[in-house]
Amino acid sequence: MQRYPWEQGVCAQALYEAGLDELWIPMAYDAVKRMSEDGRLAMIGGDIAVSDPAAAGEVCLRAFEKTNDSFFREGAERMLKYLQEKAPRTSDGIICHNMISFSEGFSPYQLWIDGVYMVPPFLAVMGRIDDALEQVRGYIRHLYDEEAHLFLHIVDTLDGRFVRKVHWATGNGWAMLGLARIIEEAKRVGREDICDELTKILNEVLTAMLEKQLPDGRFSDVIDDPGSFVDGTSAMMTAAVIYRGNVGGYVRCGIEFADRAFETVSRKIDDIGIIHEVCGCPDFVTQGTSAEAQAAYIMAFAWKKRCTIA
Repeated sequence: MQRYPWEQGVCAQALYEAGLDELWIPMAYDAVKRMSEDGRLAMIGGDIAVSDPAAAGEVCLRAFEKTNDSFFREGAERMLKYLQEKAPRTSDGIICHNMISFSEGFSPYQLWIDGVYMVPPFLAVMGRIDDALEQVRGYIRHLYDEEAHLFLHIVDTLDGRFVRKVHWATGNGWAMLGLARIIEEAKRVGREDICDELTKILNEVLTAMLEKQLPDGRFSDVIDDPGSFVDGTSAMMTAAVIYRGNVGGYVRCGIEFADRAFETVSRKIDDIGIIHEVCGCPDFVTQGTSAEAQAAYIMAFAWKKRCTIA
Protein backbone atom coordinates (compact mmCIF):
# COMPACT_ATOMS: atom_id res chain seq x y z
CA MET A 1 0.00 0.00 0.00
CA GLN A 2 1.25 3.51 -0.81
CA ARG A 3 2.89 5.14 2.18
CA TYR A 4 3.07 8.81 3.14
CA PRO A 5 5.20 9.60 6.22
CA TRP A 6 2.54 8.70 8.80
CA GLU A 7 1.66 5.52 6.89
CA GLN A 8 5.29 4.40 6.65
CA GLY A 9 5.72 5.14 10.34
CA VAL A 10 2.62 3.43 11.72
CA CYS A 11 3.01 0.39 9.45
CA ALA A 12 6.66 -0.07 10.42
CA GLN A 13 5.78 0.44 14.10
CA ALA A 14 3.06 -2.21 13.86
CA LEU A 15 5.48 -4.71 12.34
CA TYR A 16 8.04 -3.84 15.03
CA GLU A 17 5.45 -4.49 17.75
CA ALA A 18 4.61 -7.79 16.05
CA GLY A 19 8.29 -8.80 16.11
CA LEU A 20 8.64 -9.08 12.32
CA ASP A 21 12.21 -7.79 12.07
CA GLU A 22 12.60 -8.81 8.44
CA LEU A 23 9.83 -6.36 7.52
CA TRP A 24 10.11 -3.31 9.76
CA ILE A 25 13.90 -2.91 9.58
CA PRO A 26 13.83 -2.49 5.77
CA MET A 27 10.99 0.02 6.23
CA ALA A 28 13.12 1.96 8.71
CA TYR A 29 15.94 1.85 6.17
CA ASP A 30 13.76 3.37 3.48
CA ALA A 31 12.44 6.00 5.89
CA VAL A 32 16.03 7.22 6.31
CA LYS A 33 16.79 6.90 2.58
CA ARG A 34 13.78 9.13 1.88
CA MET A 35 14.72 11.68 4.53
CA SER A 36 14.49 15.31 3.44
CA GLU A 37 17.51 17.58 3.73
CA ASP A 38 16.16 19.17 6.90
CA GLY A 39 15.87 15.81 8.69
CA ARG A 40 12.28 14.68 8.18
CA LEU A 41 11.92 10.93 7.70
CA ALA A 42 9.99 9.12 4.94
CA MET A 43 9.23 12.27 2.98
CA ILE A 44 7.21 11.37 -0.08
CA GLY A 45 4.18 13.17 -1.46
CA GLY A 46 5.25 16.77 -0.98
CA ASP A 47 7.05 18.94 1.54
CA ILE A 48 4.26 20.01 3.90
CA ALA A 49 4.31 17.42 6.70
CA VAL A 50 5.79 18.49 10.05
CA SER A 51 4.71 16.00 12.70
CA ASP A 52 3.90 12.96 10.52
CA PRO A 53 7.55 12.10 9.66
CA ALA A 54 8.30 11.51 13.35
CA ALA A 55 6.00 8.46 13.26
CA ALA A 56 8.92 6.59 11.67
CA GLY A 57 11.39 7.75 14.31
CA GLU A 58 11.17 4.97 16.86
CA VAL A 59 11.74 2.19 14.33
CA CYS A 60 14.94 3.92 13.21
CA LEU A 61 16.14 3.95 16.82
CA ARG A 62 15.16 0.29 17.29
CA ALA A 63 16.85 -0.67 14.01
CA PHE A 64 20.08 0.85 15.31
CA GLU A 65 19.71 -1.14 18.53
CA LYS A 66 19.20 -4.33 16.49
CA THR A 67 21.93 -3.81 13.90
CA ASN A 68 24.38 -1.36 15.50
CA ASP A 69 24.39 0.41 12.13
CA SER A 70 24.93 4.14 12.68
CA PHE A 71 22.89 4.85 9.53
CA PHE A 72 19.73 4.26 11.56
CA ARG A 73 20.90 6.18 14.62
CA GLU A 74 21.78 9.20 12.51
CA GLY A 75 18.35 9.07 10.92
CA ALA A 76 16.64 9.15 14.32
CA GLU A 77 18.93 11.92 15.56
CA ARG A 78 18.33 14.10 12.51
CA MET A 79 14.58 13.65 12.94
CA LEU A 80 14.90 14.71 16.58
CA LYS A 81 17.02 17.73 15.64
CA TYR A 82 14.39 18.82 13.11
CA LEU A 83 11.67 18.69 15.75
CA GLN A 84 13.75 20.55 18.31
CA GLU A 85 15.25 23.24 16.08
CA LYS A 86 13.32 23.62 12.83
CA ALA A 87 9.72 22.49 13.15
CA PRO A 88 7.15 25.31 13.23
CA ARG A 89 5.40 25.63 16.58
CA THR A 90 2.37 27.27 18.08
CA SER A 91 2.85 30.30 20.31
CA ASP A 92 2.93 27.99 23.34
CA GLY A 93 5.55 25.68 21.85
CA ILE A 94 3.53 22.78 20.44
CA ILE A 95 4.79 21.36 17.15
CA CYS A 96 2.42 22.09 14.26
CA HIS A 97 0.96 19.35 12.10
CA ASN A 98 1.73 20.77 8.64
CA MET A 99 3.39 23.77 7.05
CA ILE A 100 0.18 24.81 5.29
CA SER A 101 -3.54 24.87 5.91
CA PHE A 102 -5.76 22.72 3.72
CA SER A 103 -8.79 24.82 4.68
CA GLU A 104 -9.36 28.30 3.32
CA GLY A 105 -9.32 31.09 5.89
CA PHE A 106 -7.16 29.29 8.46
CA SER A 107 -3.47 29.67 9.33
CA PRO A 108 -0.88 26.86 9.17
CA TYR A 109 -0.55 26.96 12.98
CA GLN A 110 -2.83 23.99 13.40
CA LEU A 111 -2.83 21.03 15.75
CA TRP A 112 -4.42 17.79 14.56
CA ILE A 113 -5.13 15.19 17.20
CA ASP A 114 -3.28 12.63 15.03
CA GLY A 115 -0.10 14.37 16.18
CA VAL A 116 -0.27 12.84 19.67
CA TYR A 117 0.79 9.59 18.01
CA MET A 118 3.37 11.12 15.68
CA VAL A 119 5.67 13.24 17.85
CA PRO A 120 5.49 12.67 21.65
CA PRO A 121 6.19 8.89 21.63
CA PHE A 122 9.30 9.49 19.53
CA LEU A 123 10.49 12.23 21.86
CA ALA A 124 9.95 9.88 24.79
CA VAL A 125 12.04 7.00 23.40
CA MET A 126 14.78 9.45 22.40
CA GLY A 127 15.18 10.40 26.06
CA ARG A 128 13.10 13.59 25.92
CA ILE A 129 10.31 12.35 28.17
CA ASP A 130 9.57 15.77 29.68
CA ASP A 131 9.37 17.30 26.21
CA ALA A 132 6.94 14.53 25.26
CA LEU A 133 4.78 15.36 28.27
CA GLU A 134 4.73 19.08 27.42
CA GLN A 135 3.62 18.28 23.87
CA VAL A 136 0.78 16.10 25.15
CA ARG A 137 -0.27 18.79 27.61
CA GLY A 138 -0.48 21.20 24.68
CA TYR A 139 -2.85 18.90 22.81
CA ILE A 140 -4.96 18.62 25.93
CA ARG A 141 -5.11 22.41 26.29
CA HIS A 142 -6.09 22.96 22.69
CA LEU A 143 -8.15 19.92 21.71
CA TYR A 144 -9.47 18.07 24.77
CA ASP A 145 -13.21 18.37 25.32
CA GLU A 146 -13.56 18.25 29.12
CA GLU A 147 -17.28 17.65 28.95
CA ALA A 148 -17.20 14.74 26.50
CA HIS A 149 -13.81 13.37 27.69
CA LEU A 150 -12.82 13.08 24.05
CA PHE A 151 -10.42 14.92 21.75
CA LEU A 152 -11.61 17.22 18.98
CA HIS A 153 -9.94 16.94 15.58
CA ILE A 154 -8.28 20.14 14.30
CA VAL A 155 -7.77 23.61 15.78
CA ASP A 156 -6.11 26.73 14.38
CA THR A 157 -4.13 27.92 17.39
CA LEU A 158 -3.55 31.38 15.91
CA ASP A 159 -7.07 32.44 16.89
CA GLY A 160 -8.51 29.35 18.58
CA ARG A 161 -11.01 28.57 15.83
CA PHE A 162 -11.70 24.92 15.13
CA VAL A 163 -11.05 23.74 11.60
CA ARG A 164 -12.91 20.51 12.38
CA LYS A 165 -14.78 20.48 15.66
CA VAL A 166 -15.86 16.85 15.88
CA HIS A 167 -14.94 13.86 18.01
CA TRP A 168 -13.31 11.88 15.21
CA ALA A 169 -13.06 8.22 16.21
CA THR A 170 -9.80 7.51 14.40
CA GLY A 171 -8.27 10.70 15.82
CA ASN A 172 -9.06 9.56 19.35
CA GLY A 173 -7.58 6.18 18.42
CA TRP A 174 -4.35 7.86 17.32
CA ALA A 175 -4.26 9.76 20.60
CA MET A 176 -4.75 6.66 22.75
CA LEU A 177 -2.07 4.72 20.86
CA GLY A 178 0.37 7.57 21.39
CA LEU A 179 -0.46 7.92 25.09
CA ALA A 180 0.03 4.18 25.62
CA ARG A 181 3.52 4.27 24.14
CA ILE A 182 4.55 7.26 26.27
CA ILE A 183 3.15 5.65 29.44
CA GLU A 184 5.20 2.52 28.80
CA GLU A 185 8.39 4.50 28.17
CA ALA A 186 7.77 6.63 31.27
CA LYS A 187 7.31 3.46 33.30
CA ARG A 188 10.52 2.01 31.86
CA VAL A 189 12.57 5.03 32.97
CA GLY A 190 10.91 5.27 36.39
CA ARG A 191 8.79 8.38 35.77
CA GLU A 192 5.69 7.34 37.69
CA ASP A 193 4.50 10.95 37.79
CA ILE A 194 4.14 10.95 34.01
CA CYS A 195 2.59 7.47 34.06
CA ASP A 196 -0.08 8.61 36.50
CA GLU A 197 -0.89 11.82 34.63
CA LEU A 198 -1.19 10.19 31.21
CA THR A 199 -2.89 7.02 32.48
CA LYS A 200 -5.69 9.20 33.84
CA ILE A 201 -6.35 10.95 30.53
CA LEU A 202 -5.99 7.70 28.53
CA ASN A 203 -8.61 5.94 30.64
CA GLU A 204 -10.95 8.93 30.46
CA VAL A 205 -10.85 8.86 26.65
CA LEU A 206 -11.11 5.08 26.53
CA THR A 207 -14.14 5.04 28.84
CA ALA A 208 -15.86 7.72 26.74
CA MET A 209 -15.10 5.77 23.58
CA LEU A 210 -16.48 2.52 24.94
CA GLU A 211 -19.70 4.23 26.01
CA LYS A 212 -20.26 4.90 22.28
CA GLN A 213 -19.08 1.49 21.03
CA LEU A 214 -21.53 -0.04 18.55
CA PRO A 215 -22.96 -3.52 19.26
CA ASP A 216 -20.48 -5.13 16.84
CA GLY A 217 -17.50 -3.47 18.57
CA ARG A 218 -16.81 -0.74 16.02
CA PHE A 219 -17.51 3.01 16.20
CA SER A 220 -19.26 5.67 14.18
CA ASP A 221 -16.64 7.70 12.29
CA VAL A 222 -17.71 10.72 14.35
CA ILE A 223 -18.10 9.01 17.69
CA ASP A 224 -21.27 10.76 18.82
CA ASP A 225 -22.89 11.02 15.37
CA PRO A 226 -24.72 7.77 14.61
CA GLY A 227 -25.43 9.13 11.13
CA SER A 228 -21.73 8.97 10.20
CA PHE A 229 -20.38 5.80 8.60
CA VAL A 230 -19.18 2.81 10.61
CA ASP A 231 -15.39 2.67 11.06
CA GLY A 232 -13.12 -0.26 11.86
CA THR A 233 -9.80 1.60 12.12
CA SER A 234 -10.68 3.27 15.41
CA ALA A 235 -11.98 -0.07 16.67
CA MET A 236 -8.61 -1.72 16.03
CA MET A 237 -6.71 1.18 17.55
CA THR A 238 -8.90 0.93 20.63
CA ALA A 239 -8.50 -2.85 20.76
CA ALA A 240 -4.70 -2.54 20.54
CA VAL A 241 -4.72 -0.07 23.45
CA ILE A 242 -6.95 -2.33 25.56
CA TYR A 243 -4.81 -5.42 24.95
CA ARG A 244 -1.47 -3.68 25.54
CA GLY A 245 -2.86 -1.71 28.48
CA ASN A 246 -4.01 -4.91 30.14
CA VAL A 247 -0.55 -6.40 29.60
CA GLY A 248 1.04 -3.25 31.04
CA GLY A 249 -1.48 -2.87 33.86
CA TYR A 250 -2.54 0.70 33.07
CA VAL A 251 -5.93 0.14 31.37
CA ARG A 252 -8.91 -0.38 33.62
CA CYS A 253 -11.39 -2.11 31.29
CA GLY A 254 -11.68 -5.77 30.35
CA ILE A 255 -10.58 -7.28 27.05
CA GLU A 256 -14.13 -8.26 26.05
CA PHE A 257 -14.54 -4.82 24.43
CA ALA A 258 -11.44 -5.46 22.32
CA ASP A 259 -12.39 -9.04 21.50
CA ARG A 260 -15.76 -7.98 20.11
CA ALA A 261 -14.16 -5.41 17.82
CA PHE A 262 -11.38 -7.76 16.72
CA GLU A 263 -13.83 -10.50 15.75
CA THR A 264 -15.95 -8.09 13.71
CA VAL A 265 -13.06 -6.47 11.83
CA SER A 266 -11.51 -9.88 11.17
CA ARG A 267 -14.62 -10.68 9.13
CA LYS A 268 -14.02 -7.61 6.96
CA ILE A 269 -10.69 -8.85 5.53
CA ASP A 270 -10.76 -9.91 1.87
CA ASP A 271 -8.85 -12.71 0.15
CA ILE A 272 -5.72 -10.60 -0.38
CA GLY A 273 -5.63 -9.28 3.18
CA ILE A 274 -7.19 -5.82 2.75
CA ILE A 275 -9.47 -4.64 5.56
CA HIS A 276 -12.71 -3.00 4.44
CA GLU A 277 -15.32 -0.77 6.12
CA VAL A 278 -12.76 1.56 7.66
CA CYS A 279 -12.14 5.32 7.44
CA GLY A 280 -10.76 5.40 3.91
CA CYS A 281 -7.81 7.01 2.18
CA PRO A 282 -7.05 9.33 0.54
CA ASP A 283 -9.44 11.87 2.10
CA PHE A 284 -10.66 9.96 5.19
CA VAL A 285 -14.21 11.26 4.96
CA THR A 286 -15.80 8.10 3.54
CA GLN A 287 -15.68 4.40 4.25
CA GLY A 288 -12.93 2.56 2.38
CA THR A 289 -9.47 1.09 3.06
CA SER A 290 -6.24 2.50 4.52
CA ALA A 291 -2.69 1.69 5.55
CA GLU A 292 -3.40 2.71 9.15
CA ALA A 293 -6.29 0.25 9.32
CA GLN A 294 -3.90 -2.52 8.31
CA ALA A 295 -1.35 -1.34 10.88
CA ALA A 296 -3.89 -1.05 13.69
CA TYR A 297 -5.11 -4.58 13.02
CA ILE A 298 -1.54 -5.93 13.19
CA MET A 299 -1.00 -4.06 16.47
CA ALA A 300 -4.23 -5.44 17.90
CA PHE A 301 -3.31 -8.95 16.78
CA ALA A 302 0.19 -8.73 18.28
CA TRP A 303 -0.98 -7.38 21.64
CA LYS A 304 -3.97 -9.76 21.79
CA LYS A 305 -1.51 -12.65 21.58
CA ARG A 306 0.60 -11.24 24.42
CA CYS A 307 -2.50 -10.52 26.47
CA THR A 308 -3.67 -14.13 26.10
CA ILE A 309 -0.25 -15.48 27.07
CA ALA A 310 -0.10 -13.17 30.11
